[in-house]
Amino acid sequence: MRFPPAFLDEIRDRVPISAVIGARVAWDRRKTNAGKGDFWGCCPFHGEKTPSFHCEDRKGRYHCFGCGVSGDHFKFLTELDGLSFPEAVERIADMAGVPMPARDVMEEKRERQRASLTDVMELATAFFQERLQSADGARARAYLRDRGLTPATQQSFRLGYAPDSRNALKEFLAARGVDKDQIEACGLVVFGPDVPVSYDRFRDRIMFPIPDSRGKIIAFGGRAMSPEVSAKYLNSPETELFHKGNVLYNYARARKAVARGGTLVVVEGYMDVIALAQAGFENAVAPLGTALTENQMELLWRVAGEPMLCFDGDGAGLKAAWRAADLILPSIQPGRTARFALLPEGKDPDDLVKADGADAFRAVLDDARPLADLLWMRETSGAVFDTPERRAELEKTLRELAGHIRDESVRFHYNQEMRERVQSFFGAQRGPRQRGSGSSGERRPGGQWSRGGAPQRSAISESLGRSALVRRAGEAMSVREATLMVALVNHPALIDENFEHVEFLDLANGDLRKLHAALLDALAHDEADDREAVIGGIERAGCRDIWERAVALARKTRQWPALENAAIEDARDAFAQALHLHRSARTLHRELKQAEAALATDPTDENYRHLVEVQAQFRDVQATEALIEGFGVSSGRAARS
Repeated sequence: MRFPPAFLDEIRDRVPISAVIGARVAWDRRKTNAGKGDFWGCCPFHGEKTPSFHCEDRKGRYHCFGCGVSGDHFKFLTELDGLSFPEAVERIADMAGVPMPARDVMEEKRERQRASLTDVMELATAFFQERLQSADGARARAYLRDRGLTPATQQSFRLGYAPDSRNALKEFLAARGVDKDQIEACGLVVFGPDVPVSYDRFRDRIMFPIPDSRGKIIAFGGRAMSPEVSAKYLNSPETELFHKGNVLYNYARARKAVARGGTLVVVEGYMDVIALAQAGFENAVAPLGTALTENQMELLWRVAGEPMLCFDGDGAGLKAAWRAADLILPSIQPGRTARFALLPEGKDPDDLVKADGADAFRAVLDDARPLADLLWMRETSGAVFDTPERRAELEKTLRELAGHIRDESVRFHYNQEMRERVQSFFGAQRGPRQRGSGSSGERRPGGQWSRGGAPQRSAISESLGRSALVRRAGEAMSVREATLMVALVNHPALIDENFEHVEFLDLANGDLRKLHAALLDALAHDEADDREAVIGGIERAGCRDIWERAVALARKTRQWPALENAAIEDARDAFAQALHLHRSARTLHRELKQAEAALATDPTDENYRHLVEVQAQFRDVQATEALIEGFGVSSGRAARS
């Protein structure tokens, strides 16, 4: 009898695996943490005196680090007690208090049909693999070689080639006894009442077999070799085997990798997954050309409580991240959420690992932010909350977002978290006024504040800073301000060259203002001739911790021209641009406030046009980003662009 997967999942979820195994294994009190569902004992499959047998309720799995056995509830009973699989299912169902399902004759018939269809898909996979190695596949092999995929990687993912023929696959399958109905049911041919003779769906395409969660091939993705084809990528249609919204590419392999440690990483497409696997990241999966679905998130959560969702670092990628956040928000629970990572703008994982190596992608994952940070950034980034009404609107929006969470405990903590962020956020606005600025505070992107200036962006490479989502919500130290100060300390020559601006540098962050005062004090005592002397003055002023945090932020956001090992020419160029944007934003912000006040008191067409003009200039400054390809020649970084 075949049991529906939903039934097996339900009884597994209802019965902790420790309850099944605990009847046969005595848990070690010193190593076991029952509160976290983490249990250790001596392995029942081989004699041992030191506990090396581990089971984890959250994953529903056991593993012995001594003899290597592993499995789930059912495997434990079948291997240790010798039960048949149906008997093991019946025992777990009895423990769960769930009645056994009635036998479904029609479902068993459909299962036999599905099994025969997977055999057909296996034949098709072998056909495509063979054609890739034939003379027909020469161009496809060259393409894969140019994309950096080794023959071993191609074989591992069973890549193939569909020849430019209307009947090659159909004739191959027919010659092996596969009937017409089966070929059509697999979605391998185009057919219908308006198609006189069916023909191969995939023609002149590199073929990516798509396995299900067991590793059986259920569909294909085909990448067109001809640039003239309208659909560059083509997936199999929905079939008895394949439902696109329920499948993740590479899921079976990634699940095994996660069992060895780590979490699932979700990227955009086939090539990203394969390139990452070749670079050592075997735990990556991808949806099949569409946005993540609820069913796909459920698949992810079965394997990892906190999968990493990785998006391109451009505007479209950020919007996709926001859509994913909205999708998962209602379903998050304790131990079930996600983290979000954005790539450097203009690069996908395939590009990144080829250009900069595995460490570059690892750094992107290290910078991933939790769901709460992403939601906060979306609701506060780019907006101005200078009136009670606007602040109240933000609070209302955040309450509504938290209200979408179905889990009562998580909903409570989200409401509490957002209240604390709002209090901290608006509390910063009510701090003491800055010298030379009579304007009210304005929010910097990511929940940071700047007095008398526009939203702050890193002049050196704001896109990289934004892509890594490193501007942690509620941080008061902005990337650009930290970068300016780090550059001045690491390259003291910049102080003399820009003294008239450095002396009156207007900084929003109180800690950075202390650091700035220490810098000026060192200058007054003739201790600003070299880097070590400046740092010594900073330490004597009690600002070492501030300095280290500023350096850490510059490093984290990859603001390398500000660091000590950058050539002075690169540091000078980057500093000049950062300072220019900082001063321009401050000036335009003041003009913007004046234009808003003028329109409020005298709503004429002229005042309205002036406001629109200033707003446009303001947006231009906000959108300005450095072209870092222009920096780095002196520091030996030109080859990286």
